[in-house]
Amino acid sequence: MKRKDYKKRKKASSKTRLFLKIFLFTFLAVVAVGAAYLAKLHNQTVDVLDRSYEPLAKKDSQQELRVEPAKDKVSILLVGVDESETRQKEESHGRSDALILATLNPKQKSVKLVSIPRDSYVYIPEVKYKDKITHAHAYGGTAASIDTVEELFDIPINYYVKMNFNAFIDVVDALGGVEVEVPYERIEKDENDKNAIHLMPGLQRLDGRHTLALARTRKLDSDLERGKRQQMILQAMIKEATSIKSITKYGDVINALGENMKTDMTSKQMLSFIEYVKSGMPEVDTLSLSGYDDWSTGVYYYKLDERDLEETKQILKSHLGLIPDSSSLTELDTNQTSPPSEVAHQ
Repeated sequence: MKRKDYKKRKKASSKTRLFLKIFLFTFLAVVAVGAAYLAKLHNQTVDVLDRSYEPLAKKDSQQELRVEPAKDKVSILLVGVDESETRQKEESHGRSDALILATLNPKQKSVKLVSIPRDSYVYIPEVKYKDKITHAHAYGGTAASIDTVEELFDIPINYYVKMNFNAFIDVVDALGGVEVEVPYERIEKDENDKNAIHLMPGLQRLDGRHTLALARTRKLDSDLERGKRQQMILQAMIKEATSIKSITKYGDVINALGENMKTDMTSKQMLSFIEYVKSGMPEVDTLSLSGYDDWSTGVYYYKLDERDLEETKQILKSHLGLIPDSSSLTELDTNQTSPPSEVAHQ
């Protein structure tokens, strides 16, 4: 049982990394399409993003103070959810398969990304006890996940973006598939974890379902090789998306996102990120949370290293301007970041 749970955690960890890459690509696709600013396409983009708008019910004690993504320091929680038919039958909300916290600092033109292991043992305000962070979404949906992450890092979450893994399939299909090199023949699991995908070796154009299976497979090699395949797939997607022949497909890409994404950002706020990347992509710094495997209760948990967690908290708070920038001791007394008031507390 222990070995089985450990394998599940490794699979979940790789899913998280894949979701991070998927989200970054799909989000950039929105930005790229918006930047094109073709009247018809822009209107379609706005319409789709408006349909994705799903604000969360606010608590009475919270004051809704919103920040503008292109101008202010912003924190966004990216939530990847398994919304397969099997999972929906088992749980009303479903568990979060990936949680990624992003903080953006437009003045520094930088982004911090923290991938939170799904089995992390943390306090969940919704139920008032510690459990795996993946369960927070099952207990209380997106709001419960946000409360848990705010508790974990002691920072406000300004916005959320939630996607299911069908986004990957639909975006690839919207692009007309991608051309990739399949290393070997194998029967792989599909998006519903059924052995329904038959991969054949060689250079070929794959649809979304087969591309997802290729991105997930590692049984015949290693996590390292899978990482290389995922990079290859993303490069193929970007190549396809930026080709002249794909201009007419951008509308389908936007529609694919609209069917698989929910956010409490308005279309205007989402498209304001165009300003953020107009002069070039920001510097992206990925952070990881170290910890150790714990079986002491008979159930597997990932216990976060307290010292590493505290360091990560300080980095995020500094990036958001909640505390002075302590990146350089020599600058600590002379160069102060913006006061906490610039960051909206919900």
